[in-house]
Amino acid sequence: MLSRPQFAASLLTLGLLTAAGAAQAQVLSDSLTLDGTIRSVLDANPAITTLEEEVNAATSRVTQSRGGFLPQITGTATYTRIDPVVKLQLSPDAPTFQLAPNNNYDAHITLQYGLLDFGKKDATYNLAESRRLTAVDQINVTRRDLAYSAAQAYYNILFVRESIKVQNAQIASLQQHKREMEKRVEGGVSTRFDVTTTDVRITQAQNTKIDLENQLRNQQVQLARLLHKPEYVDVPVRGTFAYQPTAVDLNQALAQAIENRPEVKLARDAEQTANLNLKLIERANTPTLGVGAQLGGKNGYLPNLDKFRPNSVGVVQFSVPIYDGNKNKNQRVEAQANIRGSQARIQDTQEQIRADVRQAVNNLQSSTARYDNAQLQISQATDALTRAKARYRYDVGTNLDVLDAETSLAQARLARLQAIYNYTLGQYQLKRATGEQIWAGTAPAK
Repeated sequence: MLSRPQFAASLLTLGLLTAAGAAQAQVLSDSLTLDGTIRSVLDANPAITTLEEEVNAATSRVTQSRGGFLPQITGTATYTRIDPVVKLQLSPDAPTFQLAPNNNYDAHITLQYGLLDFGKKDATYNLAESRRLTAVDQINVTRRDLAYSAAQAYYNILFVRESIKVQNAQIASLQQHKREMEKRVEGGVSTRFDVTTTDVRITQAQNTKIDLENQLRNQQVQLARLLHKPEYVDVPVRGTFAYQPTAVDLNQALAQAIENRPEVKLARDAEQTANLNLKLIERANTPTLGVGAQLGGKNGYLPNLDKFRPNSVGVVQFSVPIYDGNKNKNQRVEAQANIRGSQARIQDTQEQIRADVRQAVNNLQSSTARYDNAQLQISQATDALTRAKARYRYDVGTNLDVLDAETSLAQARLARLQAIYNYTLGQYQLKRATGEQIWAGTAPAK
């Protein structure tokens, strides 16, 4: 049976284990994979919300333009006081009567409807819808850029973490080598100079590690900014950092880019909007035919001027613009210039996209060659280190040879990490260049 102090200690231990387990579970549940990082960035960024509200505003303007296809109904009620009014007396003995009342009341409902406008309403609606599609495509561009930034920040963190592991391995190897040399010094077969030289290399490796740790903190700050969570000190990112090569078909990538890049869609949207704006301008000076009706009541009718009576009015109106001071003509010139400018932008955008794809493919090929070279370099550096240690152990080599081999092996491993990092980001660069969606769980706007 446990004593009271033992029982209290057991409870305390159980509580600490439970709290540690809960904290670990919280860390694991909050850790971010690549998809989770991208989704979190897209969900947290206010730029997306701003653009979505712009789409809502554009959608509202489309709905407003549909109002031109419907009748317009207005209710009006007025009171007018007139002083003086015209009064007539036909003879000295006849009574005086007035032609209009002093107090005038009028209440009516007006109905107006355009029967024919030669496509003005259709042109207005089409222009509003084109601008709405432009706002939607702008969201997709912003999502793409944010997703790419999130992926870059994510892999930056993984890359720096792996680089720190390489430095730790180098420091551990150098410290082990230092311990062996200290034993040799104690045995009288080496001098303190070799130990001091090794200390210098250890310090240099530790300085490199300090720089990498600072880079890691800065990358975490960058990701926290993208997540809009500045309180994060250590963003919980998890994932693998591996070389996963894929085959690339340049011609297919170029065709996919021209078809899917949102910049092309935006440029084509601009051309479509310019064309629709020209159509609206061309219809601005066309005739319009409309009908109207007014139903209500008013006073002022003879012989009883104060009696409120029902009345109605029907109108058919045909309007023809005659001269507007060449305003419409100049607007057409401006609209045609905008069309030519948008067509030039499409061509320039397509050329830029082709260049982006080719550069992305070149970067992938270069990273592949660097990775293969780094693998060979690691193999050579490992063999060189093994031989240098053996030579030093049998007093046929110097301590400097071992230190140089250690440094070369660490540099080769860092070069391999750099090649993996460049290749991984190159894959996303290619996806960005071809317009491929790199975020999951959130469909692009439509």
